[in-house]
Amino acid sequence: MSGSLSRSIELVKESYNVLKSDKMIVLFPVLSGIACLLCIAIFLVPAFLIRTNYPEGVISEILLYGALFVFYLVTSFIAIFFNTALITCANIRLSGGDPTFHDGISNSTGNIGKIFAWALISATVGVILSIIRDKTNFIGQIIISFIGVAWNLLTYFVVPVMIFEDKSVISSIKESGQLFRKTWGESIVGSGSIALIFVVIALFALIPLFFLLLSGNSLLEIGGIIGYIILVVILAIGASALQGIYTTALYQYAKTGKVPSQFRSELITDAFVQNVKTRNRGNI
Repeated sequence: MSGSLSRSIELVKESYNVLKSDKMIVLFPVLSGIACLLCIAIFLVPAFLIRTNYPEGVISEILLYGALFVFYLVTSFIAIFFNTALITCANIRLSGGDPTFHDGISNSTGNIGKIFAWALISATVGVILSIIRDKTNFIGQIIISFIGVAWNLLTYFVVPVMIFEDKSVISSIKESGQLFRKTWGESIVGSGSIALIFVVIALFALIPLFFLLLSGNSLLEIGGIIGYIILVVILAIGASALQGIYTTALYQYAKTGKVPSQFRSELITDAFVQNVKTRNRGNI
């Protein structure tokens, strides 16, 4: 655990150094978050009205899952669109260029058909897993959760493959799976990730919030809750930006065998070395 946390801190530092050169990269997860929140609000209002005015059982499951699919599709499209822009700018910077906000948005717009296709597949998988999860018992739900995690790992490199290699979505999924298995596969969890350090910060921030909630002062309690929500939002934005940068660096290394100059070699290569060791142990 300490090794993973230490490595995560180093990854945050290296990725943040890249982010300092292109602060506008943060705008992409910010815009993505705002757009997704607006989408959630748009879907919540009719959902609330339907639930209030119609008794349970009147609305068919087909309609409910259909609405869920549309929600997944729209939010997935938004997230992938801005993630594509982020990764585009990160790739330009890591390749020695000087990206602009327009570069990111322009590339996302130019790949909008592929982005929609990938969002469509993501939404379909998401709804299917949700339906199965709703229809199974506790053990089944755990299994479905693992399948969801496996799917996310298998498709880890889909966006960079799709936009940098000009491949179809299906070919990108296959290539992503091959890159993942060939390079660092299951070691993503064992070696730690950038998200770990942000989770630790969020957990430590619960301590002062806990004492504020025990104060008995309504203003302090409300202020503490609002402050914590703001902190979580900031952490989510930061984690998204830094993870996009690091994912791009990993992709570059996977395809070229060269570590971007902005990263220390061992931070990237260790991820691959760990996977080789794991595979070797499995073959003994």
